[in-house]
Amino acid sequence: MLADREAAAPPTLRQRRRAAATQEILDAAELHITAHGPPALSLRAVARSLGMTVQALYHYFPNRDALVTALITKAYGDLADAVQAAVDTAADGADVPRLVVAAEGYRRWAIARPEHFQLLYGTPLREYEAPADGPTTRAMRRMSAIFEREMFAGFTTAQLAEADTPALSPALRAHLEQLPPDGLGELPPAATTLLLSAWGHLHGLVVLEVFGHTSFTGDHQAEIFRAAMRNLLEDVHRRIPAHAP
Repeated sequence: MLADREAAAPPTLRQRRRAAATQEILDAAELHITAHGPPALSLRAVARSLGMTVQALYHYFPNRDALVTALITKAYGDLADAVQAAVDTAADGADVPRLVVAAEGYRRWAIARPEHFQLLYGTPLREYEAPADGPTTRAMRRMSAIFEREMFAGFTTAQLAEADTPALSPALRAHLEQLPPDGLGELPPAATTLLLSAWGHLHGLVVLEVFGHTSFTGDHQAEIFRAAMRNLLEDVHRRIPAHAP
């Protein structure tokens, strides 16, 4: 009972101040990335923009990697929120499949925040290594779970296991079968390969657009992307048997 009361206790003044200061640092770091790009991020520059010393900033983030990890985790969270918000607006029985709606939410976020998209998927920051199975990995899994749900909604595990894909080598199948259960490990190997292939197609189109490689299509990029996502989803669903043997 005492533990329950302690868990329900509101944060102390010191905790609230620390949380506010941490958020202010994150906001300043995000502004710095927007203005100068991820490679230019430094604790000194962020501290200077807040009128504080680097030593003071170390009380909240002990090194640059800790700040980068927090920024990547937040960016993945914001992106997942945008994708989920797009799906939540999709009406039942609408002409546009929910997976396509989710993909379009992903695309809109990336176009609106190219520097933060680059932080997630651009050139890796020099000497930065995300903590193994840390907050960035968990945040990424949350987003991938949305696409997994919308792509395979209505299919059973038995159907997904019989998906028509190129034969997997024993080594690859064994590797896919031992993936963490809170990630892609819940899918049969055949479905995992379908999802990864679809993800590469979806993400590749967004990367090309964000970095200006499809500007020659003018104002038609959204229409081209929607058509590509429809075709992608139809191809995936054609590969899954209507009834499992």
